[in-house]
Amino acid sequence: METIEESAQSLKQAWDTLKESEPQLRIRDAAAKLGVTEAQLLATGIGANVIRLTDNFTEQLEEFPKLGRVMSLTRSEGCVLEHKGPFQKIEMHQAGPHKIATVIGPIEQRVFFAGWKFGFAVTTETPRGTMKSLQYFDKAGEAIMKVYLQEKSNLEAYEELVKNNTAADQSAELDLEAFPAPEYISREELDFEAFSKDWETMKDTHDFFGMLRKYKLNRQDAVKWIDEKWAYEVDRLAARKIVETAAETKLPIMIFAGNKGNIQIHQGKVQTVRQMGDWLNVLDPDFNMHLNENVVDKAYVVHKNTEDGLVSAVELFDKTGEMVAQFFGLRKPGLPQKPEWKALVDSL
Repeated sequence: METIEESAQSLKQAWDTLKESEPQLRIRDAAAKLGVTEAQLLATGIGANVIRLTDNFTEQLEEFPKLGRVMSLTRSEGCVLEHKGPFQKIEMHQAGPHKIATVIGPIEQRVFFAGWKFGFAVTTETPRGTMKSLQYFDKAGEAIMKVYLQEKSNLEAYEELVKNNTAADQSAELDLEAFPAPEYISREELDFEAFSKDWETMKDTHDFFGMLRKYKLNRQDAVKWIDEKWAYEVDRLAARKIVETAAETKLPIMIFAGNKGNIQIHQGKVQTVRQMGDWLNVLDPDFNMHLNENVVDKAYVVHKNTEDGLVSAVELFDKTGEMVAQFFGLRKPGLPQKPEWKALVDSL
C-alpha cells in the first residue's frame, strides 16, 4: 500500500509528465485526465509551492479588501468569469447554520460558505513572473473561487493573511466527499396549477429559488414545464447574439456564473467579443468571460414578474441540467428593465 506521501508524489510525477507533453493544459483539465479532482492535484504541491489554509473562510474573505486590486475568478462547468479590482464591500448574513456573503463593487459575488471545505495559498512560476493566489474548493474537490494578486496588489496583506491562516495540518490528504444527488419530482407529480400560479404572482426574482424548493423542482424542468408565456427554448448559442449586440449597442448587461460555493456577477457594458473555436470570449481590461459553447446543451428565455415589472433572462444549461450561465439586462431595484434588453431577448 502506498502512503499518502507516496501517493501524492506519484500523482505529482504523473502531472509533471502530462505538463511536459501538454504545456498549455490547465490544472482543471489535467485533473480530469488523471482521474482526480483539482484540489487533489493542487495538494501535491504542499510543502513546495502550496500552503494549506485553515477553514475559517468567512474571516479570510473579510480580509480580502486589504489585498487591494486583485483578479477574482469563479466558474461553472462551462463559463469562467474574471474581474479585476478590489473586494470593496463585504456583508455577511446568517442563513440557517451557514453564513452567506454579499460582495459589492468592482468584484460582485454571492458567496455560500456551506459549500466551502479547502483553502490553499499558491505560488506559481509563469513566463510572466511569479503568480500568487488564494484558491478555495468545495468538499468534492471542485474549485469555488480563485483570487490572484496583480501588480498593484498589497503583497504584505497577502503574506499576513497566509501567515495567520496557515493550517497546522500540511498533509496532501484531502477528506473528499460527494454532494448527495438532489431529489426532484416528476412532471406527473407536480401540482402544475399551483406552481403556475406561484410563478405568475412572483414579486421578486429571488422568489424563484423558494418556489423551486417548495415544489422540489429542478431548475431546468421548471423552465421547461411552465407555459411558454413565461419560458421557452431558444438556440443554444444565443449568448453570441447577446454579447455581440450588447457590445455593438453599448447595452449594459449582467452575467451570472458560478458553482455550489460562489456566484460571480458581471454588471455593465462589454466591449471586445472574440470567438475562438468553441469558446465565446469577452476580453475587456477589467473583465473577461470565457464561455465554452461545447458545454451548453440548452438555452431558454425566462420571464419573471417583479414589483418593477417583467424581468427577462436567458439561461444556459449543460447536459446534466446544471446552470452554465445567466444573462440579464442591467437594472437597479425599483426600476423596470430596459426596453432595449427586452427587444434583444424577444429577437432570439
